[in-house]
Amino acid sequence: MKTECSLKVRSYECDSYNHVNNANYLNYLEYARWEFLKDISFDYEKAFKSGYGTYVTRIEINYKKPAFTDDELVIKSWPVKKGAVSGTIAQEIWRGEDLIIDAKVTWAFVDSRGMPVRIPPEYDVPGLMP
Repeated sequence: MKTECSLKVRSYECDSYNHVNNANYLNYLEYARWEFLKDISFDYEKAFKSGYGTYVTRIEINYKKPAFTDDELVIKSWPVKKGAVSGTIAQEIWRGEDLIIDAKVTWAFVDSRGMPVRIPPEYDVPGLMP
């Protein structure tokens, strides 16, 4: 399942070159993953209250083009790998027909101590599967 969300670049997210600072793309990707989880009916709040969570374990980003203040960006997210404990989500950020970045984000399901655990059946939703 591929999901999409959008956002508008704010001026304070840009650096002295007047384009989005690379670190801010991490925030954009995080926002889109949160929207992705909601779209696939993964109840993160319930998982957290039950003593579970997800940790990002790796992020690979390829920067293609800069984004600027007031650009309307669309972030696409979809699962590309899933195991018993972890998975990988692919993400792309687009401005119209221009690919701004592509990324792969690896995550692990963890218990309240932050230790990797198998995903319990109630949180192993179909949308996590590629």
